[in-house]
Amino acid sequence: MSIPYYDAIAHHAMRRPQSLAAVDLATGRRHTYKAFDDRIARLAGSFRSRFGIGPGDRIAVLAPNTTDTFEVQFACGRIGAIFVPLNWRLANAELKAILADCDPALLVHDPEFAERTQELGARQLCPLGAAFEQLALDGPRLDKPVAATLDDISTILYTSGTTGRPKGAIITHGMNFWNTVHSMSMAGIGRSTVFFGLLPLFHTGGLNVFSYPVFQVGGTVLIMRNFDAGEALQLIGDPSVGITHVFGVPANYQFMAQHRRFGETDLSRLVFAGIGGAPTPDAILRTWAAHGVILQQGYGMTETSPLVLVLDKEDAVRKAGSAGKPGLHMETRIAGEDGAEVPPGTVGELWVRGPNITRGYWNQPETTAAAFTDGWLHTGDAAMVDDEGYYFIVDRWKDMYISGGENVYPAEVENVLYQHAAIAEAAVIGIADGRWGEVGRAVVVLRPGQSLSEADVVAHCAASLARYKLPHSVVFTDALPRNATGKVHKPTLRLQFGDAAAGYDSRPQAG
Repeated sequence: MSIPYYDAIAHHAMRRPQSLAAVDLATGRRHTYKAFDDRIARLAGSFRSRFGIGPGDRIAVLAPNTTDTFEVQFACGRIGAIFVPLNWRLANAELKAILADCDPALLVHDPEFAERTQELGARQLCPLGAAFEQLALDGPRLDKPVAATLDDISTILYTSGTTGRPKGAIITHGMNFWNTVHSMSMAGIGRSTVFFGLLPLFHTGGLNVFSYPVFQVGGTVLIMRNFDAGEALQLIGDPSVGITHVFGVPANYQFMAQHRRFGETDLSRLVFAGIGGAPTPDAILRTWAAHGVILQQGYGMTETSPLVLVLDKEDAVRKAGSAGKPGLHMETRIAGEDGAEVPPGTVGELWVRGPNITRGYWNQPETTAAAFTDGWLHTGDAAMVDDEGYYFIVDRWKDMYISGGENVYPAEVENVLYQHAAIAEAAVIGIADGRWGEVGRAVVVLRPGQSLSEADVVAHCAASLARYKLPHSVVFTDALPRNATGKVHKPTLRLQFGDAAAGYDSRPQAG
């Protein structure tokens, strides 16, 4: 028999009604659990009565960080709908593909994106602001939620696919529950937690590390609309705010460390400062450690809800560079190309299995089948484990690179490059960057008689892709290296044009 799903906001509204649940830093709004619960109940009633939304329907959100997003998320849970947060950094062409895939019954959007939403063709729209507030304050209160189980779908989180088609990772209520268990044991999340969210809520890092788990245990979540290093340091150092937990990608910590306020900020109240989403340069770890804060590295992915590995604070210096050890209630292994487990010290692909793992991808049964072997999810990341059981993420098993904490798949960019009439061949690789961790470099072969500049190529990509996916440099060459089967050989491409390459010609070319 499936285990029932229970709404944590309603629970804490009953037990601790005046405890602070959420703070919207951009607007100054502060919601107790009682007030949060009432707003969510009225939103749920409005979604059902006004928009006709029921179990299994999808509600998408297109907005910068706001506590309104959490209200939509929990309202979906109460009516059995599925929450779909959208990456507002994407180009409209990319968002259209996602909306075509999930077909939301309603698109809730920030007024900032009103013009964009008109182009997206959603069935029904609900802008944040006055109209949304009317629903949350005066809508018909839903006092009897739809019965749901931990096996039911809570959320669809879209992540770019290696084929260029977006993949909607299915997140169940059970996955969120197990991620909360892992967060409690790995990061010390509890009622006294005051969590500061730096990452966007369309991303699993912003949504589930640790916003959702903190709500589950009755703590407080502070949300910043857009990351600002100076403001973040001011808040962390303010004793009246009392931030205990923070999580970000390396770029967040790097920008804060470079800010003039860093040296004078009191960071002593931080219980947990987590870092993930991309490999962390040693320089960032050392800078924060010198200021009294041990950044605890971890590893996870959208499909794992996301926590898999965390490095404990007491091991952070001795095992610098490690992503740590697995959480409770999950299995991990390093598999060779034949799928067999490899011995410690050997690089292979990280596989994971457990109740925190996705059941697959929305509307993509073939992609789902290819991602699993006997219940083990193939992460696509090359890793190794040492003789003490500490895991190290060595490289991407696939060609994906991470720029500012966002996954970028070369196939997406290459698909756009090939749409230019002057380009005969194109390939994209990730190269090291001091600001963003990694950025893209496009290697382009022009058609005979054609001419393009680096700026022309980047401008072409900008018409179809999010800004963080744009190549930061373009190399023009006569031919791409290929293997015996005719595929572009990325290892050779990296040797010729990657981090260690020098003397490449990026001037305008004419075939």
